Amino acid sequence: MADTSERPAAKPEELLTLEDLTTRVGMSVRNVRFYTTKGLVPPPIRRGRSGYYTPDHVSRLELVRELQTHGFTLSAIEKYLAAVPEDATPEQIALHRTMLAPWQAEATVEMTTAELVARAGRDLDADALRLLQALRIIRPAEGRRGAWSVTPTQLAVGVGLLELGFPTEAAVAAAEIYSRHGRQVAEELNDLFLTQVWPAYKEAGASAETIREVVERIKPLSIASLVAAYEQAMDETRREQIRARAERGRPDPGKQAPAP
Repeated sequence: MADTSERPAAKPEELLTLEDLTTRVGMSVRNVRFYTTKGLVPPPIRRGRSGYYTPDHVSRLELVRELQTHGFTLSAIEKYLAAVPEDATPEQIALHRTMLAPWQAEATVEMTTAELVARAGRDLDADALRLLQALRIIRPAEGRRGAWSVTPTQLAVGVGLLELGFPTEAAVAAAEIYSRHGRQVAEELNDLFLTQVWPAYKEAGASAETIREVVERIKPLSIASLVAAYEQAMDETRREQIRARAERGRPDPGKQAPAP
């Protein structure tokens, strides 16, 4: 990574002390120094004996933190950052964070198991929790043991299925189908954005902030489009199955009807 002396000079009001930086990005002094030593962020700007940090340091450390929340190992983070141009602006780096941010159809709420049981209004044993996880209604909360990230509007639906004895294995199998095909859709849409959408905006001279706004606005639209496509496909599949059953139920025209 290039030294900060090769970058545009930061404005005096943008300079941060190490204490300011750690407060801003929510990291310890030890971690900041470690990432600097590993070359994940540039060294501080020296002013006499003091070291100062810029918005560039902030954006890169925030990207490191975002990658960590997604389960990236240190080696994977190093490889990811190696592909980020050394002269990338804080706004451009923030765009990478936008692309990493979760694509969620509904907001979730963190709950302890006790809070989840209270909201569900019934006991939830291991099988019940497994079913709710398979249905994507709950998932283990990141960085908080014994807590769950819950979609409140869907919890009542899940509890209703529990009371109706919905088979857990069927929910698990369905989750695997969603995961497999969801990954394929995500990879293809991501490739479409990188090869057609992003280049078109860059060629038009759009700012990094504009591209970030495009990404944020297209998220709910993409989710709605996937839901609509799924609903249409399910309707068509059901009609085809009904038509096939009807065809099988018709008498063979090659056979004569029995005499009255």
